Amino acid sequence: MPADEPIHRALGLTDDEAAAIERILGRRPNHLELAMYAVMWSEHCSYKSSRLHLRRLPTEGPAVLVGPGENAGVVDVGDGIAVAFRIESHNHPSAIEPYQGAATGIGGILRDIFTMGARPIALMDPLRFGPLSDARSRWIAEGVVSGISGYGNSVGVPTVGGEVVFDDTYRDNPLVNVFCLGVMPTDRLVLGRASGPGNLAVLLGASTGRDGIGGVSVLASAGFGDEDDADKRPSVQVGDPFEEKRLIEACLEMLDADLVVGIQDLGGAGLTCATSETASRGGVGMDVYVSEVPRREPGMEPFEVMTSESQERMLAIVEPDDLDAVLAIAERWEINAAVVGTVTEGGALRVLDRPGGEVLAEVPAASLHEDAPLLDRPRAEPADRAARLADAADDALPPPDDPGADLLDLVFDTSWIWRQYDHQLFLNTVEGPGGDAAVLRLKHPTTGADTGRGLALTTDGNHRWCALDPRRGTALVVAEAVANLACVGARPLALVNCLNFGNPEHPEVMWQLSEAVDGMAEAARALSVPVVGGNVSLYNETRGRDIDPTPVVAVVGLVDRLEAPPPGVGLVEGTRLVALGAEPDTLSGSAWAWRRGHRAGAPPALDLEAHRALCELVRELVADGLVLGVHDTADGLGPALVEMVARSGVGAVVRAPDGAGHRWLFGETPSRFVLAVDPAALGEVHRRHTAAGVPGALLGEAGGDRFVVEGLAGPGVDLAVAEVVDAWEGKLPALLGHGTTQG
Repeated sequence: MPADEPIHRALGLTDDEAAAIERILGRRPNHLELAMYAVMWSEHCSYKSSRLHLRRLPTEGPAVLVGPGENAGVVDVGDGIAVAFRIESHNHPSAIEPYQGAATGIGGILRDIFTMGARPIALMDPLRFGPLSDARSRWIAEGVVSGISGYGNSVGVPTVGGEVVFDDTYRDNPLVNVFCLGVMPTDRLVLGRASGPGNLAVLLGASTGRDGIGGVSVLASAGFGDEDDADKRPSVQVGDPFEEKRLIEACLEMLDADLVVGIQDLGGAGLTCATSETASRGGVGMDVYVSEVPRREPGMEPFEVMTSESQERMLAIVEPDDLDAVLAIAERWEINAAVVGTVTEGGALRVLDRPGGEVLAEVPAASLHEDAPLLDRPRAEPADRAARLADAADDALPPPDDPGADLLDLVFDTSWIWRQYDHQLFLNTVEGPGGDAAVLRLKHPTTGADTGRGLALTTDGNHRWCALDPRRGTALVVAEAVANLACVGARPLALVNCLNFGNPEHPEVMWQLSEAVDGMAEAARALSVPVVGGNVSLYNETRGRDIDPTPVVAVVGLVDRLEAPPPGVGLVEGTRLVALGAEPDTLSGSAWAWRRGHRAGAPPALDLEAHRALCELVRELVADGLVLGVHDTADGLGPALVEMVARSGVGAVVRAPDGAGHRWLFGETPSRFVLAVDPAALGEVHRRHTAAGVPGALLGEAGGDRFVVEGLAGPGVDLAVAEVVDAWEGKLPALLGHGTTQG
């Protein structure tokens, strides 16, 4: 750093924040104290730019046991079972070290789950990369996928779904969001709180090194410039999935034996975060002894010990009488266990060089956690917004010369990615990657008994809709997630979100974030999906260019009767194809328009009341076995049909309504479904959608070796099924995994 730069600026603190710290302490902080505030007051840990807005989200519901503020949200699913789930981002580390960035993202999200007392049983990975024509984007994508598979497969938790998007907005700034779900008996729920002065803080797991020091402030609170990424590589953590596996089993055994008062993982901000948050939540203080922290590198300074983000570590609060039992479990699972602190009266977090030794730092624990800055950053609607909304793609773009070729250009098979994941671990997976939503058998976490019910999981995002209108776009994303659950016969329980945005110091970005929160809140209330947790990832920019706003949601649902696998995204020979729901009202925001460079107009309309009724209808049709194949049309009716043809190898002949143009084929809306229905069930399907007030239309018939769309106002579609399958399956492997540089 420049010789005359104040130390607080080098640590990422502003002058105002440094002054606030002096007021809190009544004196000037030392270097260690400044380092602790720097990591805890970073965007990643404090949510200082977003907390003001996140308060507007609905967080309560009849099934909610734990909402935002803890390590994971928890909902009650009956039969004495609770489900914990969370979504996180590891965007910046993955841009610098793709393998380790993604791998440690998986490790961190697993710890968020088992720190609640739940056994992790499923992972999902919503991913965004730059265009595959770009060599660096291919390198990042391959490294990220390898990191997810390498860690997840080794630790023994299946990756059961996700999504992948390639777009220029993510060039040099990928989004690597990771989701995890776990199950537990409701009586094993434990919170990240310290209590009982005299209780011991026991550090479990890996030894502490210099990897990841300052990661939350160095990586998560700044965008990318022209400097060499090598300068930031020491801030990327290094993961060990086998250590994590031992840590999971040891912690769950301790929780089963009721040996832990509170527990917290060491993720962002390391030991500083775990000690201050557990103390602050419990209304107590804590003494921490740096000499007792197991280290793998010599000569580490106290600030390095306190801010290291070395992976696979947990902090457990243990009563003294239970210490021997905790140490015995740790020894059995071959993990480190060391008493590194003591719970104290009052609210002070003190760092000592050794027990009874010199006090190196003393700060109010709540000042690091609850009293972090709360910013109301300037917000500004884009000056050209009205003109952009009025510039509809329907008016600006001519019809396609060859709609069949355009359809094949829009779709691709993602199995090159998910075949690298072991998605059948635990043998719970009924519907794995590639469908609208994953489905898992719901088994009792203690007895292993099958409840006859299922858990459904989906992750969704759409930067195109949100770039046009972040409020409506985010509501559409929530609606799409609920539609995906309906396709597997599930009703939604709750959601978590990962809000990926650009630089919050740009007023337009803060406007986007605020609008997105309001859109999510509106949709969540209308669809009865409480928000039980989430993550905000800011400073996603490269050389001053912000990514398009990309809120990602993960929604968990319940299948009340899991008697057979869901119908899936496919066709069955001889079935009739039925469309349920309203036709799209625009081409704006569609992938088809985006490919042609038109990035203006308003995204599709959304009637939340009608959408709820439609999703309820589809859920019931699936649950009652009246549907043999189903897919939502959030990516357009044409792409949905192509995907169903490609996945099943079954052709179809479809007729467009009189006068329908290419909007009917390429326009997007989450409020429409394609169903493959046995002819004998057509009457019942018609009766039900009519009674529900849901529009429905017969599209055509599945069968044969060609995919044909007739009746369009322009050229139609006539493709051989073999051509569709080849285009679908061959696109991604041709660009990834062959002769590229990723080792």
